[in-house]
Amino acid sequence: MDKQKRAYLELHLAVLLFGFTAILGDLMDLPAIVIVWWRLLITSISFIFIIKSIRHLGSFSKNQILRFMGIGIITSLHWVLFFAAIQYSNASITLVALACTSFFVSLVEPIIMKRKFEWIEVVIGLIIVPAMILIVNNIEDGYVIGVFLGLLSAFLAAIFTSLNKKYIVDGKERIISFLELGGAWIFLSLLLPIYHMWQPIEAFWPSNMDWVYLLILALLCTTLAYVMAMKALNYISAFASALTINLEPVYGIFLAVFLLKEHKELNLEFYLGVVIIIAAVTIYPLLMRRRKRKLI
Repeated sequence: MDKQKRAYLELHLAVLLFGFTAILGDLMDLPAIVIVWWRLLITSISFIFIIKSIRHLGSFSKNQILRFMGIGIITSLHWVLFFAAIQYSNASITLVALACTSFFVSLVEPIIMKRKFEWIEVVIGLIIVPAMILIVNNIEDGYVIGVFLGLLSAFLAAIFTSLNKKYIVDGKERIISFLELGGAWIFLSLLLPIYHMWQPIEAFWPSNMDWVYLLILALLCTTLAYVMAMKALNYISAFASALTINLEPVYGIFLAVFLLKEHKELNLEFYLGVVIIIAAVTIYPLLMRRRKRKLI
């Protein structure tokens, strides 16, 4: 198996794990910012054990360390908005809103990478838009805030995915992940007291079942999945990565249907939107292969 095919396989395994994230978030009673704080703490600790040597930090300059920690802050805000969106709507709707990440990446990545816009990426990204219109027009009014928060989360995902693509260092994915997630945890630790003054946090310490969900969320759906997704960026574009991650709502929605019974809250138009997203994910690699053949 060549490196690119292996990268796609690892990315799909990561996306499958990401699909469980919304389910776990829906099962927990903790506030969104508290869920992310515990998730980042457990994940950061886990990276200490999987990094072969902390001395690898010496190979990064001060600017690089601060840069990756800054990307981690964007990641933390993305996660907080993601779990807040679930609490304002449900897991399925939030996952579909997150599918707009590919459209945002088609606009953000060329700016960050300083390259020309790819018309294929923009067009495929735009295909997601009517899917979102179908979904938003056919959900309860109370869920609209959740969709808005989900779209903001998707926009931040596009930014940190593109930044990771630009600054990734081959073979250093674990230490970079540690820097990003550790930086994210430090940021949220500073933000929590301010957030508490604005909106008092009633529940901070996880219940027994919340601990189980948090450990699965942190160790499998974050540590393992995050490293695989980061490693894949060495061999595929940020847009291809974001588009593949669009399968997260597909996996997550099926899980929500079977585990959370959310199909009772959703209608035919919602699932039509999901079909459009799956079509976009499928069409993109086919168009890119055809384009490469023509260039050859």
